[in-house]
Amino acid sequence: MAIAQRTIVLGVAGLLLALVPPIAALTNQPFYVDLFRRMMIFAIAAVSLDLILGYGGMVSFGHAAYLGIGAYAVGIPAFHGIDNGFLQWSLAIVASALTALVMGAISLRTSGVYFIMITLAFAQMLYYLGISLETYGGDNGMRLAARSKFGGPIDLDRPMVFYYVVLAILVLFLVLGGRLVESRFGMVIRAAKSNEPRARAIGFSPFRYKLTAFVVAGSAGGLAGALLANQTEYLTPEFMHWTRSGEIMFMVILGGMGTLVGPVIGAVVLLLLEDVLSALTAHWQIILGPLLVLVVLFAKRGLFGLLLGTASRDG
Repeated sequence: MAIAQRTIVLGVAGLLLALVPPIAALTNQPFYVDLFRRMMIFAIAAVSLDLILGYGGMVSFGHAAYLGIGAYAVGIPAFHGIDNGFLQWSLAIVASALTALVMGAISLRTSGVYFIMITLAFAQMLYYLGISLETYGGDNGMRLAARSKFGGPIDLDRPMVFYYVVLAILVLFLVLGGRLVESRFGMVIRAAKSNEPRARAIGFSPFRYKLTAFVVAGSAGGLAGALLANQTEYLTPEFMHWTRSGEIMFMVILGGMGTLVGPVIGAVVLLLLEDVLSALTAHWQIILGPLLVLVVLFAKRGLFGLLLGTASRDG
């Protein structure tokens, strides 16, 4: 029943997101196309983190590193006149995957707070590496010379086209992610999270499975970074700061860990609250903080779990 409810929620959410551009055009509010596109980009990053956090129990504070790598994989080639989107996005995915492979190979040999600190240390090293790249703006960052070019109808300079490209990537990732977590691979990841010694005892090698999940999550995070660079048309080492990792992690927790759809809801709600409250007052964090605490305290399974619980009671 939960799978059917998840499918319904996903379908309704996808329809609502698909309707944003025409509604924005009818109401003459193009700003909302940009806002919801940004939400979906962070939703991709949050879902990728959920693969290792929600299903694998790997609390990574270095996930924002992939955002930065993906952004620089677009920005640095563009700086040198290379704006081919296929090349840039492939570079973003491969570079992030290799970074995740190295980071995971080291950090996954530890657990608990040691795992958290190692992932945090890797992210901060990359953050300071970004600051040291004076040619590419250093601490101040740099403007993106040009958005990624794909040719044909895929023109990211057209807001609606860019919007639907992001939406298509998000939906594709949710579908592939759903198949992944329901497969034997996903079962092993969940089993290792629940009881790793028992998973080893029955003949599985949790380390290899967890490392693979780490690489998949890193690759998706890199793609989100490439999208974010095209979205903001600006890149900075701040993309890789540990506070960004915390923000993405909170999206996962707010929406519901281990649900895939939950992080999407978490990203949309968190960024929407930030936008609405910041328009009301300069001290909007004072209002946002208690609201988020209440959700965490009274919605143990996140907002998605709250929706499922409400639907079950109504049924």
